[in-house]
Amino acid sequence: MAAAKKAVLGPLVGAVDQGTSSTRFLVFNSKTAELLSHHQVEIKQEFPREGWVEQDPKEILQSVYECIEKTCEKLGQLNIDISNIKAIGVSNQRETTVVWDKLTGEPLYNAVVWLDLRTQSTVENLSKRIPGNNNFVKSKTGLPLSTYFSAVKLRWLLDNVRKVQKAVEENRALFGTIDSWLIWSLTGGINGGVHCTDVTNASRTMLFNIHSLEWDKELCEFFGIPMEILPSVRSSSEIYGLMKISHSLKAGALEGVPISGCLGDQSAALVGQMCFQDGQAKNTYGTGCFLLCNTGHKCVFSEHGLLTTVAYKLGRDKPVYYALEGSVAIAGAVIRWLRDNLGIIKSSEEIEKLAKEVGTSYGCYFVPAFSGLYAPYWEPSARGIICGLTQFTNKCHIAFAALEAVCFQTREILDAMNRDCGIPLSHLQVDGGMTSNKILMQLQADILYIPVVKPSMPETTALGAAMAAGAAEGVGVWSLEPEDLSAVTMERFEPQINAEESEIRYSTWKKAVMKSIGWVTTQSPESGDPSIFCSLPLGFFIVSSMVMLIGARYISGIP
Repeated sequence: MAAAKKAVLGPLVGAVDQGTSSTRFLVFNSKTAELLSHHQVEIKQEFPREGWVEQDPKEILQSVYECIEKTCEKLGQLNIDISNIKAIGVSNQRETTVVWDKLTGEPLYNAVVWLDLRTQSTVENLSKRIPGNNNFVKSKTGLPLSTYFSAVKLRWLLDNVRKVQKAVEENRALFGTIDSWLIWSLTGGINGGVHCTDVTNASRTMLFNIHSLEWDKELCEFFGIPMEILPSVRSSSEIYGLMKISHSLKAGALEGVPISGCLGDQSAALVGQMCFQDGQAKNTYGTGCFLLCNTGHKCVFSEHGLLTTVAYKLGRDKPVYYALEGSVAIAGAVIRWLRDNLGIIKSSEEIEKLAKEVGTSYGCYFVPAFSGLYAPYWEPSARGIICGLTQFTNKCHIAFAALEAVCFQTREILDAMNRDCGIPLSHLQVDGGMTSNKILMQLQADILYIPVVKPSMPETTALGAAMAAGAAEGVGVWSLEPEDLSAVTMERFEPQINAEESEIRYSTWKKAVMKSIGWVTTQSPESGDPSIFCSLPLGFFIVSSMVMLIGARYISGIP
């Protein structure tokens, strides 16, 4: 029986999906796109000072090894031969910045996460040097000058961490986003590891020219970044190197398997949702929320606060595709915050149960601007607020408002996308961990007032990385030809409220957003001064002391 099962399965492809909140390793059947097995490990986030967000690169790497090992064990239990894994793809949280020592393999500082705000004063100082009539940073990169992107994080490390400065002086330092750190480590590390990235990740650094598809000398000089520490830039689908299991893995059968796909997580989800045509779009609900629309071979520059980014380049000799992107910093992270910081829920899954109990936020609005506001505002002065509280408000209403916040933020970036593209989306394709929450999906359909369509297999980010890896030249086990792509079963959520009610709720949300802007006016979080705003561990939860005193019992659900 087992032998017959193996024969039917044929070539398999693995995918490392390294996100902000967790790491996963997933294995797919390359002929049917069926997910056969996976393993997931949650990743710690550290908040050493107000506005700072860090992760341990070694913990991230260890989590990858653990996920590979456990998934291979599970495949063995299913009588699936792991020697059938013919390629591995990597998908990763973007922008998060790592600098390590190429001689020892040791990180020289924690990874500075994309959500981190410590570089706000760096951004303010640099923005004064950009001529008003020639924003060469945006025209070359498609990105606004923001704490979000890697260049300013790298600049901070070069300015503030002596170990990094010394390693650069001694030509020992390597820089990379998480994909580069993982590929270098998995292909041998200090023993010949490959130092590379792909075009999608490079396009999120603010050092990469998205037109020439090269590191840009003028941008590197502007940010003061030595070009010799940068990884080589490759396409999203080609063999970068072979797995070298220097770690004590039971999964030794993966030794020598090519790593042949690499995409930033949002680009991977675009590929996994098969948005290969100009005008196709998807929204991913993870730690943040990211709406990408494929714009084909042309760079479309937004007039409504969206980013222009590289969508993918699926082969060395294949054309590059671009996308417009609406980025929301806090989506799933608000649920984790309710769990870890307020203790309103014990697990992320409980949020649906709480929200279902009341079925409304009862006029309560939550703007989770923990890291300022991203698209379409790009407003670093914003901080999180909950408003519209009364003595009737309890934790169930706040849970509902948190889910609504994710949907309202998506509406804002969808509106911007529709204005930029000129053709409104008739439906929204969605994916990501939060899409298993049916209340969230129904709320999203109601607030957008268009259908929301969700694939039955929500792991589209990992699927995209696996597709890129399996389709690479020299691997060739996954066809990306339209006629060969597997049909995907979908779940559909139709709007269930009238358009007028949808608009009233949205306009009240926008009023709440205006209240959140302008909280940080005197100092940037780079100074770490806790007097700027109240110091809840993740941060920026600003509610007046009077409401806190009067409403605390009700918020906690105490009668």
